[in-house]
Amino acid sequence: MLQELRIKDFAIIDDLTLPLDAGFLVMTGETGAGKSIIVDAVTLLLGDRADAAMIRAGADRTVVEGTFAVPAELQAALHAILQANELEGESPEGMILTREVRQNGRSQARVNGVACNLPVYREIGELLVDIHGQGEHLSLLDARQHLFLLDRYANLEAQRQAVGDMVRRLSHLRSEINSLVTDEEALARRVDMLQYQVQEIETANPRLDEETELQHERNRLVNAEKIADMANEAQFTLNGEPGETSAVDLLAQAAIVLSKLAKLDPAMTEHYQVAENISAQADDLAAALRDYSDAVEYDPHRLDEIEERVEVLNRLKRKHGGTIEAVLAYAGQARAELENITHSEERLAELREQEDHLLHDIGQAAAALSQERQRAAHHLTQAIVQELGDLKMEGARFEVAITHKEDASGCYVGEHRLAFGSTGIDQIEFMMAANVGELVLPLVKVASGGETSRIMLALKSVLAHADQTPTLIFDEIDQGIGGRMGSVVGHKLWELSGNHQVLVVTHLAQLAGFGDTHYRVSKHVRDQRTITYAERLNDQGRVEELSDMLGAETISARQSAYDILMLARRAKEGRWLETV
Repeated sequence: MLQELRIKDFAIIDDLTLPLDAGFLVMTGETGAGKSIIVDAVTLLLGDRADAAMIRAGADRTVVEGTFAVPAELQAALHAILQANELEGESPEGMILTREVRQNGRSQARVNGVACNLPVYREIGELLVDIHGQGEHLSLLDARQHLFLLDRYANLEAQRQAVGDMVRRLSHLRSEINSLVTDEEALARRVDMLQYQVQEIETANPRLDEETELQHERNRLVNAEKIADMANEAQFTLNGEPGETSAVDLLAQAAIVLSKLAKLDPAMTEHYQVAENISAQADDLAAALRDYSDAVEYDPHRLDEIEERVEVLNRLKRKHGGTIEAVLAYAGQARAELENITHSEERLAELREQEDHLLHDIGQAAAALSQERQRAAHHLTQAIVQELGDLKMEGARFEVAITHKEDASGCYVGEHRLAFGSTGIDQIEFMMAANVGELVLPLVKVASGGETSRIMLALKSVLAHADQTPTLIFDEIDQGIGGRMGSVVGHKLWELSGNHQVLVVTHLAQLAGFGDTHYRVSKHVRDQRTITYAERLNDQGRVEELSDMLGAETISARQSAYDILMLARRAKEGRWLETV
């Protein structure tokens, strides 16, 4: 849950630190005092779009920071995200999120003090807090969201993902099919180009180690004269000029002398053997140098051949990836593509068969998913109707309409072929009749503002049992709801706080009376600047605040405020203060 919220230089908030408790928290205050600004700060904290206009006038930046306690059921999932992105803190039980926005429009997100990219940051925030504002009311009326709400209720996201994976495989398969049935002229041009490229590479027949060998040979040819001169110089140094005593002769004489010495003194035998070996090696080296020198020959024709060959290899490299390895790899790919095109009829038949099998597999998986959704829809309908009854809409009927559409190119479901997408074969829309005797119609056509709020609350109440998000924030949940419904909605929200930390921004005293913790938001002028404050109210402060919310500064209004708190205490079966 969100344990502490710190906001600095955000809109009209100067510097606000707000400790938050578990349970049901309510936030009240006059219109314009800054309640929704606090919610806006939380949305920024969770990764919403940054805007320099959020920064308090005169400040160079705004910073919003939240300290969270992570429940045990979320720690494994959160730890996996942190570990994958090197964001691990000292303990998976605690988490600090920080968002900073500067005047130049740049923003920074930090997790446990470590900079984090925004998509990962948002992913973490979505695990910790779920905000429901006026936009949530609107999304409830968007039929495109109903399928996802049902899947969330029934925990069918993984099954839907499996269907989506198969549909994506089918899309890739159909892309290949479409490429094979492209107009014949385009295929013919492609074949000509591939054949030319493959023939060019095969004619050149490059080898992986050929460039190194050519470079060595080129160096020898270019430097043939120098090589021959140096080889001759070394050979003459060993053999000397004709008629002269050479180094080889001197080494041989030394070996002869040492052989005689060894006969007189056996201790010199080893030195004699060394001398004899050196003499022999020098003679061999002189012979090798002579042969090498004789073999060195400047061959301009061969040099031209090498230059031409290097240019051929360089041309291939420029066309196909920059290395001989890439050239050979491209040749393999081109041959494979030629094989596919040349045998396109056989390949097309194979792909059509794969497509048919996949359409059957998609149909089977989508039908199984649809059955699960139908079962879930029945349970969801019952749960929503019960919740609506609790919210004084006893005559309301709620249904989940699940429809399918025939499609000649669709997936196979029994004897039918049905249209499908990444979410399966189902078209899902929430239907409702708000009053007895009315027709069941799409939700968007029958719900008034107050009814939409209650339907949304009923849906959230039902979904909350399967929702692991620790903190739920409701802004404008009381839109269109009068005082008579306020206590009912308040009790329902308080029930939600059994599994979640629930924070509600409200203008209804009857709803606020059910809060376990009550914060009053107000604004004051200090040093010619408007500043927002938030204070936690004690028992007396709550009576005064509820009295103000009722719109009268009278003894009867104070008594009504007291009665609201007493009613809430009784409704919560003694989980409230003993005295008010």
